[in-house]
Amino acid sequence: MLDILAITGPIDITILLGFVTTRLGLFSPADMRVLGKFVINLALPALLFNALAQRPLAEILNGPYLLVYAAGSLLAGGLGWLWARRAVGEDSTTSAYYAMGMACSNSGFVGYPIGLLTLGPVAGVLLGLNMIVENLLVIPLLLAIAESGRGHGGAWHQVLRQSLRNLVRNPMVQGLLAGLLVSLMEWKLPAPVGRTVTLFAQASGALSLFVIGGALVGLKIQGLRRQVAQIALGKLLLHPLAVLGVLLALEAAGLVALEPQQRIGAVLSAAMPMLGIYPILAHKHGHEGLAAAALLGTTAASFVSISALLWLFQQVPGWGH
Repeated sequence: MLDILAITGPIDITILLGFVTTRLGLFSPADMRVLGKFVINLALPALLFNALAQRPLAEILNGPYLLVYAAGSLLAGGLGWLWARRAVGEDSTTSAYYAMGMACSNSGFVGYPIGLLTLGPVAGVLLGLNMIVENLLVIPLLLAIAESGRGHGGAWHQVLRQSLRNLVRNPMVQGLLAGLLVSLMEWKLPAPVGRTVTLFAQASGALSLFVIGGALVGLKIQGLRRQVAQIALGKLLLHPLAVLGVLLALEAAGLVALEPQQRIGAVLSAAMPMLGIYPILAHKHGHEGLAAAALLGTTAASFVSISALLWLFQQVPGWGH
């Protein structure tokens, strides 16, 4: 248990520091937005670039991992949508945001720091693979479903096209694509440029967690506890179970064979709380209150669930490391 606390302790303490210092007024919510922009626009793109540019392309484009993580995420999202529609009775648009909360992980701000402490340098490659699935597949698809639920004929096609156009302008996607290009061409950056990129990449871990803590200040879950609990359970339990189920099924069929770190990384990535921009994406359809409350509740609950998952990895033969 102490070695698990050695992994999760720094994560929880850094998030708590962000929350406490913002709550006490040492930083303001506006400061968190500025720091968040630094992470999104510079630090994480540099991290993605470094993680991909320094490895052979064959190691990066891991088809089996992409298949497992994409299929598991789509399964979790589909089940989440069906639950919200059939069991809860929500409309299609609201159900799409239930599904997004359950199937889209915070791979950069939370997943990467935990992966780095748990898996080492391979966490950077897994971050790139996770972001390919989330940004190129799951998020655009769910936004299109949310728009189609408004009853505007053909509107979902426009949303999907706009989402893809926005991806090209996303600095993290640009860093990912640039890293893939450097890896493909087998280029080596000049030493001063390489060290500069590394400096920015190294700033992403602690700062991203600090920003998550600060961003939680002021969020409330009053009146939304039932919905928050459903989305949190979907994200922290359904998503990793869906990825695990797909992984075991494909391995049993002989279709994939992941290395131990990749197996752990896929399930661990799915067990992260939802992406930090979840309330921003939900704002368009008026669900930002539910999304912000779900983000708060799920992030708080993940302190326990992630520790429990790491403990389970150590108990199950073939999953320890």
